[in-house]
Parts: sequence; C-alpha cells; structure tokens
Amino acid sequence: MSPFFTMSLLFGLTVCQTASLCAPSEYIIHVEKRECAYCLAINTTICAGFCMTRDSNGKKLLLKSALSQNVCTYKEMLYQTALIPGCPHHTIPYYSYPVAVSCKCGKCNTDYSDCVNEKVRTNYCTKPQKLCNM
Repeated sequence: MSPFFTMSLLFGLTVCQTASLCAPSEYIIHVEKRECAYCLAINTTICAGFCMTRDSNGKKLLLKSALSQNVCTYKEMLYQTALIPGCPHHTIPYYSYPVAVSCKCGKCNTDYSDCVNEKVRTNYCTKPQKLCNM
C-alpha cells in the first residue's frame, strides 16, 4: 500500500469516529402508579444520536467482533428520585430514573439500557399530569 492511501484511510477512520453525533438529549418520562392519582412528567436527559457502524458484505469471512454495531449509550449517568403526587399512605410514592451525564458510542449494555427500538409509543399519561420540578 502506498503511504498516501494508508494516511487517507487513517484520516477517514478518524473523521468518521469523531463525526458520530452521540450526546445527552432532553427527554420527558411519564410515570404513573395504579394507586396514585396523578401521572408525573419528569424532565431528564438520555443518550441519543448517531454512531458509525460497519456492515460488511463478507460477513462469513470476518470475526463477530468486527461486525459489531455501536449504539449511543451511557458513558456516565446518575440516578435521581422523584415523588409521585397523590399516592395513598400505604404506597411507596418514589420513582428513581437515570440522568445521562455523558454519552459514548459503544456496545449496548442490557443491564441498564433498552437495546430494542420498538415503534410502540408507551411514554404517555392516562391520569391527570403533574410536572416534576427537580
């Protein structure tokens, strides 16, 4: 390989990795419990965006590690707890949720991330809504 081709290839790979647009993004979680009178709308941040991936036509020739698909996932996160209003005394009125501090492109960890992108909309309220002011 010529030095020009090698340098062009390295430059292209570097630019592609830095062009990944994966960052904390504002998101509203709607939380409700059957026993409580209200639905709580919580403003938080999640990791969202675009990560460079590879998909080779020669899949049978490559190792599985070379075929990995990166996703935008948490690099650093913390948990906050909110109080759901209108709950009876016998109910635990607290809800803990993740807050993305920083994000990265990497493997999806099912321990703390939902790695499936479904088209079903489940983030809504069926009860009167209160806004969480954290």
